[in-house]
Amino acid sequence: MGVPSRATLSIIASWLVHAYTASGVVLAFLTVIAVAEGDTERALWLFLVAMVVDGTDGMLARSVDVKRHVPWFDGALLDNIVDYITYAFMPMVLLWSAGYLGEGTSATVLASVPLLASAYQFCRVDAKTEDHLFLGFPSYWNIAAFYVVVLDLSPTAVTWVLLVCAVLVFVPIGYVYPSRTESLQGLTLVLTTVWLASYAVLVAQLPDPGTIWLAISIAYVVYYVALSLYLTTHRAHRARTA
Repeated sequence: MGVPSRATLSIIASWLVHAYTASGVVLAFLTVIAVAEGDTERALWLFLVAMVVDGTDGMLARSVDVKRHVPWFDGALLDNIVDYITYAFMPMVLLWSAGYLGEGTSATVLASVPLLASAYQFCRVDAKTEDHLFLGFPSYWNIAAFYVVVLDLSPTAVTWVLLVCAVLVFVPIGYVYPSRTESLQGLTLVLTTVWLASYAVLVAQLPDPGTIWLAISIAYVVYYVALSLYLTTHRAHRARTA
């Protein structure tokens, strides 16, 4: 048996990347099991793994040039399907099941609001700008759920968080795409890695998260929002002067 050609190896590598992306649906299913068993911490760990997969699969896809070697398979569509399930649907299932949304019909309605807002966003053709920003709040409901659990927010506070973020989906603010936004990309990637580490530490510390790690985690959120607002303002200024 001969050695596979470079083209064959590239095709195999491309399919492996697509399989890596698709593993997110398996993680989502495992999260369903964790939620059903009342294991919120395990669900948060699975959210973390899903974020790592989502944060690295695009770089892998570009490095092996999947569009060139498997042109008939839409990896971006696969990524959107996985992201909707892991970033929007499962966080609402977790919050609803754990009682953070309150009880009864109001809890169901509240869970539906982010799901509908994200369904709209994921179908926008301009959801990602040419300069690699997310347009509108980028459906980080898994991160919202993480802070809800870590801070043990009341249903009233959770309601405000979810409704404000749902409205921000429709507000044309550009949000940093950590693995692609070029401005301060090196710093952003380093700080994102630190944030992921803080996420892991805080989940490990539940139900009594440490103040220092919580401060580190929130400091990254402040940096992320500040950079996003700066880049949005800078884009608007360039558009006016063009």
